[in-house]
Order: sequence, then C-alpha cells, then structure tokens
Amino acid sequence: MKHPFAELINLHFEEAKAGSSTVTLVTASQHLNPHQVVHGAVLFAMADTGMGSALYPTLDEGEICATIEIKINYFKPVFQGKLVCKTELLNRGKAVANLESRLYLDQVLVAQANGNYAIFRPRRAEA
Repeated sequence: MKHPFAELINLHFEEAKAGSSTVTLVTASQHLNPHQVVHGAVLFAMADTGMGSALYPTLDEGEICATIEIKINYFKPVFQGKLVCKTELLNRGKAVANLESRLYLDQVLVAQANGNYAIFRPRRAEA
C-alpha cells in the first residue's frame, strides 16, 4: 500500500503482518530539532505508523482503523543512526485495539509507546 507520509519522512516497512510490524528510519538532517537531536515527533510518527501497519492486516474487508490516542515515553536522545520500531498488538476487540511500540537505536531502547485504535467501517459520502 502506498503511504505518502512514510515516504515524506523516509520511513521503511521491514515487516507488517497481522499483529506485529517493524519499521525503520535512518536519521538525516530533516529529522533534527534546533538542538541537533531527532525531533520527538519523528519517533511518535514511527510508533503511530508501526501500530497501524500491525493492526491493518487484522481488519476485515471494508474496515479501517484510526488512532484514538497514543502515549509515548522518551528515554534517551537520538542524535543519528538507524531507528527500529517494533510493534505488537496487545489486544484487539471488535471496535478498539491496543498496541505497543518499542523504539531502538543500536539495540538500546530509546522510547516506548502505547496506543488505542478505533476499528470501524467508514460511512458512505453523502451526495
């Protein structure tokens, strides 16, 4: 599936299967904040996208998912390197799913996120 936002930040899908995913990103100057540290929104985007890519294969035809909320903890600053985000589906109900992402730099845990996603069938657009 084409993912324009992932392309914008150079996020790569290494694995996406029902209930888990791995996404990676090699940091570059466009990912840095004014202090030359990778912006927290980059790690957040990795977690959010990783969660969606782990949940999407579990959806029935016609269903979509949308982020309800994500909580993220940042443990260490990231200056440069290859970030790896590993996501697991913790619980999937009929209408809400809960997932966890762990983000690593050189096998060191730098952030962890937990998110809830709505599962639904979109309404038809009205004429």
